[in-house]
Amino acid sequence: QVQLVESGGGLVQAGGSLRLSCTFSGDTFGAYNMAWHRQAPGKGREIIAYISWSGGTTTYIDSVRDRFAIFRDNAKNTVSLQMNNLKPDDTAVYYCAARRGPAISYEFDYWGQGTQVTVSS
Repeated sequence: QVQLVESGGGLVQAGGSLRLSCTFSGDTFGAYNMAWHRQAPGKGREIIAYISWSGGTTTYIDSVRDRFAIFRDNAKNTVSLQMNNLKPDDTAVYYCAARRGPAISYEFDYWGQGTQVTVSS
């Protein structure tokens, strides 16, 4: 059974940085497409960054494209999200998600428990 465990959330001032990590277990990590989603208070969950099983494809929503970076380490079974120049609007619970590849898909089968990111102004 695939399990995902996020870490690295916390409280940061606007303009600061955080790095979220997600540790994968239960199957062959290198076979899975991965993504980070977030859910802000009172809003629906949205995908914000995606990385393919090989790492060769990454996509971002417009609001984070120039500030966030998703990357993976297939040797350590981790996917990370480097978040720079954080804004109060980035406050949300952040979730790691996985779906077995190789086909590109933005639907996900496995989810972590989420980690809170709070950005103060």
